[in-house]
Amino acid sequence: MQNYVFDKLNFLTAGMPLSTGKASYGRAFEILSELGLDGMELEFVHGVRMSDETRELVQKERESRSLVLTAHAPFYVNLNSKEEEKAEASVQRIIETGLAAQATGAFSITFHAAYYMQQDKEFVYQVVKKRVGEISDVFKKEKINVWIRPETTGKGTQWGDLEEIIRLSKEFDNVLPCIDFSHLHARSVGKYNTYDEFSKILETVGKELGQRALDNFHAHLAGIDYGAKGEKKHLILEESDMNYKDLLKAFKEFNIKGALVCESPNIEEDALLLRDYYNSL
Repeated sequence: MQNYVFDKLNFLTAGMPLSTGKASYGRAFEILSELGLDGMELEFVHGVRMSDETRELVQKERESRSLVLTAHAPFYVNLNSKEEEKAEASVQRIIETGLAAQATGAFSITFHAAYYMQQDKEFVYQVVKKRVGEISDVFKKEKINVWIRPETTGKGTQWGDLEEIIRLSKEFDNVLPCIDFSHLHARSVGKYNTYDEFSKILETVGKELGQRALDNFHAHLAGIDYGAKGEKKHLILEESDMNYKDLLKAFKEFNIKGALVCESPNIEEDALLLRDYYNSL
């Protein structure tokens, strides 16, 4: 996929660094280089709105600065919508994200796939599988050489626990997980937050999906506030109970390579915190 072979774990910001202000991608990439961060997740929050000129700029900057890019599809995606046109629009948004990723040189796209809508889990799985199959087929036909990554989600009402994401990844050769460790922690209301639990996740991914899943990993991390129903909001790492130090130790132990995207409210500060702690191990 995008001929990416990673030799290390790369630390990315979710979107442009906050210090970019109202400036554009050019300045954002300058800041990333100045900080010594490895890249950025392109955030298509409300739609894939990026001109051809901007795509070209991003691709050139990525290449010249040797940065790593991923992309996040728009947040309004529900492959299990009961309204056919909304489900089809969701498929289209993910495909558009893939096209933007291909044009800019991002190696991987991620998205929140679906809501259960109070339906049976297995029924929803089959619906999501059918839709992701359509997306996978379009990627192959259009030669969109980018990983398709459904993300682990933070609430029990959302499709996408670890087991579902791994199972879906086994169905298609261009699908792998995006593991949001903060979401897993919030969804389980406080579990998935110890070295042993992190190691078990990585062990399971490697065993079920092979070494390739560990060699071009795509993960999200932030501090997180949660309650009985799961995720509430992202927090600064040091203002949360997210055990990022043990997670990074597990990453080191398993020699994880790829992209760790920081989604904290202070993105570049926490991305640097993660990078510096990881490098100290």
